[in-house]
Amino acid sequence: MSIARLARPEIQVLEPYQAARQVTDSIRLNANEAPWTSNLNQFRKPLNRYPEIRPQALRKTLADHYRCRPEQLLVTRGSSEAIDLLLRVFCRAGVDNIVTTAPTFSMYRHYADVQGAETREVATRRDDNFAVDVDALLAACDQSTRLIFICSPNNPTGNLVSRGALVDLLERRGSESAVVIDEAYIEFAAEASAVELLDTYDNLIVLRTLSKALGYAGARCGSVMAAPAVIDMLDAVLAPYALATPVVECVENALQSDRLSEAEQRIAEVVLERERMIAAIREFPVVRRVWPSAGNFFLVEVDGVDALLQQTSSDNILLRYFGGSLADCVRISVGTRDENDLLLRSFAALCGDPDGR
Repeated sequence: MSIARLARPEIQVLEPYQAARQVTDSIRLNANEAPWTSNLNQFRKPLNRYPEIRPQALRKTLADHYRCRPEQLLVTRGSSEAIDLLLRVFCRAGVDNIVTTAPTFSMYRHYADVQGAETREVATRRDDNFAVDVDALLAACDQSTRLIFICSPNNPTGNLVSRGALVDLLERRGSESAVVIDEAYIEFAAEASAVELLDTYDNLIVLRTLSKALGYAGARCGSVMAAPAVIDMLDAVLAPYALATPVVECVENALQSDRLSEAEQRIAEVVLERERMIAAIREFPVVRRVWPSAGNFFLVEVDGVDALLQQTSSDNILLRYFGGSLADCVRISVGTRDENDLLLRSFAALCGDPDGR
């Protein structure tokens, strides 16, 4: 049974917006566009014309890149927009709920709040590298649980959800909920993408982004992958012309084979730097614990987190502080080797060695 039936009834019957036809090499007098383009235009397609309603060539390129079928993928403005779309499509305000882990990416709750849906958070096991308890996740679900969000690698803790745990969750929840796997950082992990499970599990939805591993956060380009019936509903809700012409063209350039080879090399460098930094930071006396990570970041537990943040701020270095259950922790993104060395010197200065020896 398809999870498409879990969508809001009005969305299930929603017809996509019918935009003006776009035919190559035609005189376009049907879309109220300007007949001229700016002399500042530096793109392959003129900016006085609307972009494609949905960028089909980019859709196919991304599907090839992620190894799914084009009808299983929708291009979005970052994976954050995909989260918003999913909440709007599946959750009725004041009725439905989502289930996720804690701590995790705060935008799941944010968009649930915007939609008026309840968020149920299930604590992970901090002493077991923030492991996810599938039994506890399932226990938190009821007949109104439409979406289960799992971030893997998880932000901000860096841990992966094992393939076995994911399959267990997919099989035991079945068509009662959609299971959303947010893989924003999967390229930095030694784990295959859950995309390969799409044809097996109709209740699986996978999110990917070009912001992290490809270094295109400013382009705002992500993907949501799911069964075609789900993609069609998301497509009907997504605004027409969502991807601007400059974004489409720069992303098409980024997905050329030579650029992807360069990105793979940079990913490998980030992973090496991540492990170097984890090993080095563990040695400072203010550090109580550094958790292993499969992302381009890692989480550190420290004595005197305020002093650390004051020291790094004075050194013009920004770290991420979350508070709450992570009040004694900071998340550190992996920078360049020079940037990372500056951070190590900042830790050393905090520990009484201003020369960073």
